[in-house]
Amino acid sequence: MSALLFGRNSSFIGLLSANTILGSAMPMLIILGGLAGLMLAPTTKLATLPASLQTLAGLFAAAPFSLLMGRLGRKTGFFVGGGLAIIGALIGTWALISASFILLCLAHLALGAALACFQYFRFAAAEVVRPEWQPVAISLMLTSGLVAAFVGPQVFVMAKDALAPIPLAGAYASIGILSLIGLVPLAFVTIPAIKLRPRGTTSRRFAALSVLKQRPVRTAVGIGAISQGIMVFLMIPTPLAMIGCGFSEAIAGDVIRWHVVAMFAPSFFTGFLIKRFGTKRIATTGLMLLIMAALIAAGGLSSANFYGSLILLGVGWNFGFIGATTMLANVVSEDEKPVAQGLNDTIIALVSTLCAFAAGAIVAGFGWQVLSFVAVAILVLTLCSVMFEKRQTVRQ
Repeated sequence: MSALLFGRNSSFIGLLSANTILGSAMPMLIILGGLAGLMLAPTTKLATLPASLQTLAGLFAAAPFSLLMGRLGRKTGFFVGGGLAIIGALIGTWALISASFILLCLAHLALGAALACFQYFRFAAAEVVRPEWQPVAISLMLTSGLVAAFVGPQVFVMAKDALAPIPLAGAYASIGILSLIGLVPLAFVTIPAIKLRPRGTTSRRFAALSVLKQRPVRTAVGIGAISQGIMVFLMIPTPLAMIGCGFSEAIAGDVIRWHVVAMFAPSFFTGFLIKRFGTKRIATTGLMLLIMAALIAAGGLSSANFYGSLILLGVGWNFGFIGATTMLANVVSEDEKPVAQGLNDTIIALVSTLCAFAAGAIVAGFGWQVLSFVAVAILVLTLCSVMFEKRQTVRQ
C-alpha cells in the first residue's frame, strides 16, 4: 500500500529524483576539496581551505535559504540552490584551467551554499504527503544519500580527466552537468505554499522565534544537532586514527564505506518504525546507538572495533536525525516553518563545524580513545536532558 501511495505521488517522486541527482555532488566534493586545494594552494597549510569555506558557506546559507523558501516557495529555493551549484561548478572548472586558488575558494563557497539548500528536500518531502505519512517520506528522502554515495565517486572517476591535460577540471564540470539534470524533475513537482498568518512581518518573525522556546522544538533541534555533530566528531578522524594504528588506507576506506551504507540504508524502514513507535522513541534509540558506537570505539583499536563502531554510528545517526527532523516537522505550524527550520539547520551546521575542528585537535593531542570517551560524555548528557524534558512535559 505504501509503495503504491508514493509511486502515485509525482511530487514526491520528483523531489526524490532531484535530491538523488543533486546530492551526488556531495561525495565528489569531499574528494575534490582536498585534492584541488593541494594542487592550487600557495602552501600545503591552505590545502583544506576550500573544503573549510564550503562548510562555512553552508553554516551561513542555511537560514537565508529557509526564509527565501518561506517567502517564494520551496521550488524557487531549490532552483536557486541548483543555480548556485552550476555557477560554483563553472568557477571551479575555470579555477583549475587558470590555476587560481582564489577562484577555487569562491567555487566551494557557492557549492557549500547549494548543499545547504539541498538539505531542505527532507522538509519538502513531508509537505507533499498526508500527515500520517510524513515520517516515511522524510526517511525515504534520505535514501538518496545511499545512491549518491555510490554514484558520486563513480562519476568522479569517469570525469576527472575529461578535460585533460588539466586534472580534475572535468570533475567540476560534471558537477555542473549533474546539477542541471537534477533541476529537471522539479518541473513535475507541486509543493503547497506555506500559509503565513495575515499579520505584520515583524510580529510574525517574533512569533516564530518564540516557538523555539517550546520544549518539543528545543528537543528536536537538540537531538538533530547532537546526532549530526557526534557523527562528524567520530567519522572525520577515523581514517587518521586507523592509519596511526597501522591499518592500510584501503581498510580505512572500507570502514568509511560501510559507515555511509549504515547511515542511509536504514532509511528504507526508519519512517515505518517512527509510524509504529513514535518519533521521540526512535530518536532516543538513535542516541542510545550512538552511545554504544562511542563505547565500542573506546573499547579497543582492533579492526572489529572500528567496523562495529562506525556501522553503529551510521545507524544511530539515521534514527536520531530522521526522528528529530520528523519531530520538528510535527511541532511547528505553517508560518513558523521558515524561521524554525532555518535556525534548526543553522544550529546543526554550527555544531558540525565545531565538532569537525575539535575532533582533529583532540585526536592529535590526546588520541582516538579519549575522543571516544568525550563523545560518550556528550551523548549521555544529551540523553539525560531529553529524559528530563520528557518528565517535565508529563508533569505539566
